[in-house]
Amino acid sequence: MALAEDRTVLATGDSDHSYIDWPAIIAGTVLATAISFVLMTFGSAIGLTLTSAYEGRGMTLFWFAIAAALWMLWVQISSFMAGGYLTGRMRRRNYDATEYESDIRDGSHGLIMWAVCVLLGALIAFSGVSAVVATATGAASTVAAGAAAGAAGNADEMLGEGDSLLVDRLLRSTNATAQPTTADNRGEVGRIIAGALEDDELADADRQYLASIVAARSGLTQEEAQARVDETWAQAQQARAVAEEAAETARRVGLIAAFLTAASLFASAIGAYFGATLGGNHRDKQVMVAGWYRPW
Repeated sequence: MALAEDRTVLATGDSDHSYIDWPAIIAGTVLATAISFVLMTFGSAIGLTLTSAYEGRGMTLFWFAIAAALWMLWVQISSFMAGGYLTGRMRRRNYDATEYESDIRDGSHGLIMWAVCVLLGALIAFSGVSAVVATATGAASTVAAGAAAGAAGNADEMLGEGDSLLVDRLLRSTNATAQPTTADNRGEVGRIIAGALEDDELADADRQYLASIVAARSGLTQEEAQARVDETWAQAQQARAVAEEAAETARRVGLIAAFLTAASLFASAIGAYFGATLGGNHRDKQVMVAGWYRPW
């Protein structure tokens, strides 16, 4: 009758030694953070070469977002695998009863290293020290918030102060004898259009009143003033539609960025566990990588 192979490993280390090897975890955290920082900085430089400050030039936003997401995914997985490998390779085995238990503890150290990196990155992003860490989520949320605010309730800001380009065009006059436009008139016109935008309808009474103001200030006939009011109202509606579309696009981009960030963190946790287990196996088998242990 064949005897089962005894894979029991002799206990090593002191009896009061902790099961968690924090120096190895800290070493892996430092390595993963450094690699991530270097690669993210390099990726930012590449991204700047693909984009342009002028509209219509460079890579489109859709393909740039895909490229950035793939780059972030690769950076996180590779950096956490490297940090996990170093953690597993440097962990000291202490009362590991079997090889299976050793693999579990190596992988657990890799997960702890990953958790420390994530918490450190969240702390840095929260304090605003590093823009590199907060770029993916912070930029998307900022754009979404700004665009949403511009679409939802900025009619007063856009037209109510009387300094809008639409108001300028509406009250523009080429007649030297026309009545001058006062700040009160401009503010009133702006508030009427802003209120109509909120109600999504320009009442006939407001339309006639605006036409009378335009006719008196610009020297146009009532019919010409009426046509100018209609044109201005159409431009205001178009501007609002563009703002709402931008807000919806920014919301979707922020939503996708949040999901991609969560997915990349989950994938990097798997990479950290795998890297730490691999490093622990190489430690036990004393695997030597050519060129690493003696580069000269």
